[in-house]
Amino acid sequence: MVQVNRGAQSLDSVLDLSRIPELKKWTIQDSEIVLGAGISYTDLTHPDLASLIPALAQAARTVGSPQIRNAGTLGGNLATASPAGDTIPVLVAMDAFIQLKSSTETREVSITEFVTGVKANALKPGEIIESIRLPVFQGPQEFLKVGTRNAMVISVVSLALVTDHLERSLRVGVGSVSPVPFRATAAEEFISHEFDWETNSNLSEKVINKFSELVADSTEPIDDHRGTANYRKHAVKVLAKRALERVCAGGIT
Repeated sequence: MVQVNRGAQSLDSVLDLSRIPELKKWTIQDSEIVLGAGISYTDLTHPDLASLIPALAQAARTVGSPQIRNAGTLGGNLATASPAGDTIPVLVAMDAFIQLKSSTETREVSITEFVTGVKANALKPGEIIESIRLPVFQGPQEFLKVGTRNAMVISVVSLALVTDHLERSLRVGVGSVSPVPFRATAAEEFISHEFDWETNSNLSEKVINKFSELVADSTEPIDDHRGTANYRKHAVKVLAKRALERVCAGGIT
């Protein structure tokens, strides 16, 4: 609608998906959850969902005003494919799969295959996002973002940190610091070997700083009207440090 209001895009017709109840459902089986694309940001903060995917709930709480959170959906955030999309770093960290449907075909692609560039995605003509499939991990999760103010703001940088206790790994998804959100794999590999999976004791300052530096080094930010590349590198380093400290303090269940 921003593009329409600017006159940069015309709408010959509009298809309203908000009245399709199947798109608003979610199910859980074994260690996976399937979220309908029509689930709103407000729905994601409901205790039943927030207890299963806390980082996604945290991301949803940072989006816009209550009116926007009531109207905006997980599928809409994905389809927009903005580098600043708040839910996308969480989905990247969790290796989500996107289920796409048309009148003739159903297919599934990974989140990294779906977001192909800045506001570009892998949807074919006639397709909609039907649902999002992702694992349910045991352990604490964090989502943090920095904006030009504290509320109702587009992120300058964002970061999701997800603990995978079964595989003994920490997963890091980063947004707004590259054309597409990505996982900071070098930082993940380093911290997964340093983390004390038995006691979840506090990590040393040296280890935490090394982890945050590796996250920052993995980014390719740009200068724009919301922040410089240097600021983004500094900010994501701070977010990585805070997220790791909070995960350590949160304990593993």
